[in-house]
Amino acid sequence: MVTTAVKRQGRQWWALAGFVAAVVVVALVGSLAVTGTQDRYGSLVKPPWAPPAWLFGPVWSVLYLMIAVSGWLVWRRVGFSLPMWVFAAQLVLNALWTPLFFGMGSFELACADIVALLVLITVNIGLFRRVSGAAALLLVPYWAWVAFATALTFTLWRSNP
Repeated sequence: MVTTAVKRQGRQWWALAGFVAAVVVVALVGSLAVTGTQDRYGSLVKPPWAPPAWLFGPVWSVLYLMIAVSGWLVWRRVGFSLPMWVFAAQLVLNALWTPLFFGMGSFELACADIVALLVLITVNIGLFRRVSGAAALLLVPYWAWVAFATALTFTLWRSNP
């Protein structure tokens, strides 16, 4: 006979898989909605501190895993409450950046999107901190990367009219 605790633990792992799937969808929206992003990025006038195109994939892979675990940790404690709605909203903004920047070529809209994303990640960290310190800490590298990406997006917008 399977105990209730064992069943609950099994559901928790399925829920984590769901969070991983959600961030994979966010990543796929960006990568499938637009083709030729590496070529386009390579053709842009970039500042000397801009990372090479190959670095984005590995960095985002690690960040997306951390984002998924962070969301899962909070969801386990509070379910779909305000922190999770902010979490979902920032994932939507995250998914929009690549189609805006590379698909539409609208650097200005991409810049507005990423600034709003950075604000929502900041709010998300604060809300998550009230629920789980570990969940909040898992979002800090994401915040740092998006802060860097915000500066890069702005610079690319201004350098590539």
